[in-house]
Amino acid sequence: MIKITLPDGSIKEFAKGSTPMDIAKSISEGLARNVISAKFNDTTVETVTPLNEDGALVLYTWNDKEGKKAFWHSSSHIVAQALEELYPGIKLTIGPAIENGFYYDVDFGEHTISEKDFASIEKKALEIARGKHDFKLRPISKADALSLYKSQGNEYKVELIENLEDGSITFCDHDTFTDLCRGGHIPNTGIVKAIKILNVAGAYWRGDENKPQLTRVYGISFPKQKELTEYLALIEEAKKRDHRKLGKELELFTFSQKVGQGLPLWLPKGAALRERLENFLKKAQKKAGYEMVVTPHIGQKELYETSGHYAKYGEDSFQPIKTPKMDEEFLLKPMNCPHHCEVYNFKPHSYKDLPKRFAEFGTVYRYEQSGELHGLTRVRGFTQDDAHIFCTPDQLDEEFKNVIDLSLYVLGSLGFDNFTAQVSVRDLDTPDKYIGSVENWEKAENAIINAAKEKGLDFIIEKGEAAFYGPKLDFMVKDALGRQWQLGTIQVDYNLPERFELTYKGSDNELHRPIMIHRAPFGSMERFIALLLEHTGGNFPLWLIPEQAIVLPVSEKHEKYAEKVLNSLENDEIRALVDDRNETVGKKIREAEMNKIPFMLIVGENEEASNTISVRRHGGEDLGSISLEQFSDLVTKEINSTLKSF
Repeated sequence: MIKITLPDGSIKEFAKGSTPMDIAKSISEGLARNVISAKFNDTTVETVTPLNEDGALVLYTWNDKEGKKAFWHSSSHIVAQALEELYPGIKLTIGPAIENGFYYDVDFGEHTISEKDFASIEKKALEIARGKHDFKLRPISKADALSLYKSQGNEYKVELIENLEDGSITFCDHDTFTDLCRGGHIPNTGIVKAIKILNVAGAYWRGDENKPQLTRVYGISFPKQKELTEYLALIEEAKKRDHRKLGKELELFTFSQKVGQGLPLWLPKGAALRERLENFLKKAQKKAGYEMVVTPHIGQKELYETSGHYAKYGEDSFQPIKTPKMDEEFLLKPMNCPHHCEVYNFKPHSYKDLPKRFAEFGTVYRYEQSGELHGLTRVRGFTQDDAHIFCTPDQLDEEFKNVIDLSLYVLGSLGFDNFTAQVSVRDLDTPDKYIGSVENWEKAENAIINAAKEKGLDFIIEKGEAAFYGPKLDFMVKDALGRQWQLGTIQVDYNLPERFELTYKGSDNELHRPIMIHRAPFGSMERFIALLLEHTGGNFPLWLIPEQAIVLPVSEKHEKYAEKVLNSLENDEIRALVDDRNETVGKKIREAEMNKIPFMLIVGENEEASNTISVRRHGGEDLGSISLEQFSDLVTKEINSTLKSF
């Protein structure tokens, strides 16, 4: 017999060789019908894998993240089989599950594939799925695995296998299809009821632009057709909210090939919106005791060698800038923290000086391959709302919790109310990924977990997601479409103070190392604005939106009164403009709606006579005729309802 520990802590005995599916059946037939994947002792296993030792078992259904991962990975096998049958001679490479769906990278050789082929691929994949073929994982020797793929002329699989240890290689079979695979499959193909090919794109083999370019086939699948229909409706709504589309329509930002890929140009409305966001955070930071600093856009290579960033990212960053002086090299600033360490080092500090909180809206530069650039969410130059707090060990808990409060204030003021917190810690199995002592890592991780508990955050712990120099707390926000994004991060760092030899004189008159907290509630201005655009569909909070109102004179003879209204609004610090074009009021209203302007103020003969305005809200609600004073009060009340004081 073996002892199996279940997620609720209960321990049950089963015959040696029992499978996760056997255990699911012992719990309930309903659970057994829904179980599609399992994890045993932190290792993903098949539902039919015999269990021969004591251990902890987790059973997954479609409703679990790990269940979806197995479902979508299995679906990538089904689509790969369909592609092989439709396009003989292609070479398959890898086909993982991703956040929403899966992809398979394929060398199509002489074949071409486009959107017009998607329907036939889906049809063939569903035919295969309906066969209810079992997924069967089997071990294979390295020699036999290499022999198979060499005979097929698939150099990609050969390269993968050559880097694997003999005895650790497995193949997955279903129907007539075989693929190199580590595992993590659903019981059979019949569970997949709906498949959609979403798009195709170019992708370099293993992400290396010096290697062959493959075709990446993206897809998604579901256990019910209804769920696919709902997902596709969500995709259509996401297209309408695409920040690249809205940013162009609302004249917020643009890109120029002459300036360079991944380098956004902020137009006047977008620059004003950014400035309002910056001022909003600066005001809160000032109350929280932060001091603003400004650091250069470049730094000596030695600075980033000291911080450890060059060893970690140097090869993948922009190349060094050489000066006329022999052996002198600079880098475009990839992050602000090394500069802030040197700001701290400007003069000696006592424990009485701490904490020191240095903040900067610092622009940084990181090289991204052209295929990875995406609007404002993946760029080569971006501005971080960065701050670094240098504190004593006994100040760490309070300072960390204060940063949590500031982050929650930022998210709440901008309508991001649906979120969970993610505590990212080390992967103990890969210690080489991290710098610093085990003792300091344990202190930092415990500090974050304790602070999250004390603030009552709904949080999860993710192993292996920490930064190379320290653990962190990320806010994982769900937008209006239910998509999850990482917004805002707080990190505890014992390592950079050590590397930069930062000190303060303690009450014992001895020198000590401060602890460093990295924090960025927005993360990056570019990415934050992109997500805010998509979350709101361009209907920004009233305090933030570029134009809060537009005055629409009914005819030319009412333009003078329209200007009087505009002056009154500006005196009340309401951002507005007059549309005095020779167009009908109906057309002006339609265009104001398209431009997401919250209030349309129509002025004609009656309004001028009574010194009022006729107010229409974005979306069509008619508020009737009111005085300018009443309108000003309405705007102020609405702003105050969303923008609380910190």
